Amino acid sequence: MLLIPALAIATARFENRSADGPSRLFPGGELLAGELYMGPEPDWSFTDEIPLVELQLIDPLSSRLMYIMENGGKIYVASSYMSTFLGRLWKKWAVQAEEGDGAVVIRLDGLRYERQLVRITEGPELGGVVAKMTSKYNSPTTEKSIEGGHTWIFELAPKGS
Repeated sequence: MLLIPALAIATARFENRSADGPSRLFPGGELLAGELYMGPEPDWSFTDEIPLVELQLIDPLSSRLMYIMENGGKIYVASSYMSTFLGRLWKKWAVQAEEGDGAVVIRLDGLRYERQLVRITEGPELGGVVAKMTSKYNSPTTEKSIEGGHTWIFELAPKGS
């Protein structure tokens, strides 16, 4: 009896790996739909009204849903539980981004943006990012948890930054 739900979950995960974007539960494939944005750096304040962004790593090719925070005209994503073995296993995208070149594509409101993940471990911007995470997502993240490596923060910088 336990094999049936486990097999169903494994099949759904396998099927979703090549989908155009992630599902609520499983990572997806390449973000294909939507026009590729080719203009000046946007005013990212509109992301305050958007709870999740679709984020696709270029290498390895995989996409997932992420919280997005805007602070000081820049946008950020976070990965928690990074100081634990299970957290690093569960959130392996963050490790892959840190070890690779950090090239990503994000999709917001049907538009795709080429970006570069840049990990932020300290600095004055952390206070604003933490404040946004707390107000937008009721997150318990603190500057101390970021500086200690428990939570990883990545700026979604313009491509080539």
